Amino acid sequence: MAGLHLVIQMSKFRAPYLVRKRGIFYLQKRIPQQLTGHYGRSFVRKSLRTKDRLEASKLASQLVRGLEREWNELLFTVSATGSVYDLLHDKPNALPTLSVARETYCEMKGRADDRRFVRYTSRVVSEIVQLAGDKAINGYTRNDALLFRDSLLKREVSHNTVKRNFECIRAIWNFAARENGISDPNPFANMNYGNGAAAVKRMPIPIDDLRKVQQLCYQKDDDIRWLIALLSDTGMRLAEAAGLAKEDVFLDTEIPYVKLCERPWRPLKTKSSERDVPLVGAALWAAKRAYESSPNEYLFPRYCSDEGCKADYASNSLNKWLRQHVQNGCVVHSFRHSMRDRLRAVECPSEIIDQLGGWVQLGTGAKYGSGFTHYETARWCQRITLQP
Repeated sequence: MAGLHLVIQMSKFRAPYLVRKRGIFYLQKRIPQQLTGHYGRSFVRKSLRTKDRLEASKLASQLVRGLEREWNELLFTVSATGSVYDLLHDKPNALPTLSVARETYCEMKGRADDRRFVRYTSRVVSEIVQLAGDKAINGYTRNDALLFRDSLLKREVSHNTVKRNFECIRAIWNFAARENGISDPNPFANMNYGNGAAAVKRMPIPIDDLRKVQQLCYQKDDDIRWLIALLSDTGMRLAEAAGLAKEDVFLDTEIPYVKLCERPWRPLKTKSSERDVPLVGAALWAAKRAYESSPNEYLFPRYCSDEGCKADYASNSLNKWLRQHVQNGCVVHSFRHSMRDRLRAVECPSEIIDQLGGWVQLGTGAKYGSGFTHYETARWCQRITLQP
């Protein structure tokens, strides 16, 4: 679970429902399935406002006893108009609705604090709920799935967007089915996605524009331009760069570099995204300026904090400025395309290109060995550095 560490044993008190986020302990406990409708959610999650394990354990113990007492009253107390017979005979548990299933899915995947992931899954589920209602998970039919698909195609989104939306809802449904013992076929599976609109082709930034942008970054010399310059000579994804901590930046080594690794505030796209990227040219200048100017532990505190990495906000700000200085169709992500083209132009081996960009390397051989050294990767990056 990214950024959360399960505390299995604290002193002599076993508390598997304690989790820790950035040093602070939280109580996280699943609500009985029969009561999820009463509370409108699947989990109780509350900050204990302490970093002390023993204190957190004691507080959690008190809260759990209170919760279980309340749940027992709700589950087993006979109301004035109720019947003891109802308590003595098991009734089928109510299955979670799609919105509750989504919440549980995010919690159990350890992504409840990943605002981008939560926003993405919420957007997909919200559209289905608007079209077909917030039904119990086993209440959705193939017609509901087709209605969702047709709604996407009507908006003329790309084939890949339709596919990603269905991958999301299919995963949520499959998770809920396993959790609740549902053996029905997934109505969102095996879908024909149609043709969809053509995917938007991201254009690389021409060398002349790239040189001009870097010169403007040197002149403007602020945090927005440092981030742009860093991207221009590394090819990192925007979220990767914006989410860097100062401890990820190594400037005093023989070959300066940044280490990209999973962080609680910023996950990485794939396993191959974990990598070291050499700092050369404009990227080295930008990293030095950002490092010495940042007042806290984050390299770009405007876009990153304990609350998370605001990559979408950064994208809007950077693209607004960048579009004034590059040809139509080029955006911040175009630096990544340009990096691959520039390396290819100097006949850099494809395996080194893939390692530098964190692209998935195909073939059995790519799984063996420890990859290329900083010296080898930096040598190729130096060859594509632009002169002012």
